[in-house]
Amino acid sequence: MAGLGLSAEIALSHLLRRRRQSLVSVLGVALGFGFFIAMAAMMQGFQKDFVARVIDVQPHVVIKDEFRRPPRQPVYDLYPAAEIGLRGLKPREEVRGIRNARAVMDRLRRVPGVALAPTLSGQVLLRFGSRDVAATAIGIEPESERRVSNLEKDLVAGTLDALRATANGIILGEGVAQKAGVGMDDLISVVSPDGTVMKMKVVGIVSTGITTVDNFETYMLLKKAQILQGRLDVVNRIRLKLDDVEQAQALAARIEGQVGYRTESWQESNSNVLGIFVIQNAIMYSTVGAILLVACFGIFNIISTVVFEKSRDIAIIKAIGFPESAIRRIFVLEGLAVGCVGTLCGWMLGLFLTELLASIDFRIEGFIKTQGFILHRTVTHYLIAGGFSIAAATFAAWLPARRAARLNPVDIVRGAA
Repeated sequence: MAGLGLSAEIALSHLLRRRRQSLVSVLGVALGFGFFIAMAAMMQGFQKDFVARVIDVQPHVVIKDEFRRPPRQPVYDLYPAAEIGLRGLKPREEVRGIRNARAVMDRLRRVPGVALAPTLSGQVLLRFGSRDVAATAIGIEPESERRVSNLEKDLVAGTLDALRATANGIILGEGVAQKAGVGMDDLISVVSPDGTVMKMKVVGIVSTGITTVDNFETYMLLKKAQILQGRLDVVNRIRLKLDDVEQAQALAARIEGQVGYRTESWQESNSNVLGIFVIQNAIMYSTVGAILLVACFGIFNIISTVVFEKSRDIAIIKAIGFPESAIRRIFVLEGLAVGCVGTLCGWMLGLFLTELLASIDFRIEGFIKTQGFILHRTVTHYLIAGGFSIAAATFAAWLPARRAARLNPVDIVRGAA
């Protein structure tokens, strides 16, 4: 019975006799998984950072003063089987907002692990000198806002309490302030869509790192926003923050079923970006899979060539008593050796590439503002790479190994004669 040590010795001698081909196969495996580790660290780093910023900056669930589907007209219910068409139908003129908002909030406050804040948001025009900048004015209650967002932590100038301490205070997003040329303590005119003008003093500048927030949003007291918009005692958003962010979708669906208003979780609000992340991951795994496939063909080619060249040797060792399992083990060990060495080299290459990416310094502004690559370093990437590498190399070697074990010594000797 052939021992494992003898099988390993024979496998090693085969690989060393074909050093160049063995080296190419090892490099193929190493390159594939070295790039996988670096790409995974870069892509998942960006994804996790984006999700973390969204979860910190934006509420986890938002109740809006709109409906997911327009209300069904009574005539359709009165004549369900008739062919009816309505034309020129106009919405009723009414002040928009969440009806019975106080009752809704009282009910939600009884839900454990949920904090909420009422807001009124609307479009305004900021006028400073000859500059006009369109923005979104969000009316907030500072005490409630602290519980649902990190607005106070993201202030780069001023304080949240200054909204109450100042007669008409306003906090501007960093991008809004830059576009308007406004600084701290400047007086600006805020114009609502119906022409109401309110002079306000800049008491804070906020920078969240999310471009769409910093470039368009401003904050003022809820009462001031209601006066400016001409919607007294009205809120059009109820924002919720959860202790468990993974429960956002389920809670949003339950709330929408109860109150009828459109209720969005943070996953739904950012579904377009989260969908891009899925595509990114698919591209990453497809690219690495293609590199690995090429490497596996290299391993398959080497071992198939060895089997062809060593046919007489196989016949001899089978004739002296080597069982098929021992023959198969020799060539599987060759593939396993290539996979293990390739994995070790891939780990070192992945570590080198990851640190190289971390050393690159640049500044970009897209969905979020960042300086340099955001990397997510985890042992999981290395374990995934190692497992796939060894499994793929072993499978690539198993196919020719099975063929070698089935060779008939008599046929080989007769063919050689």
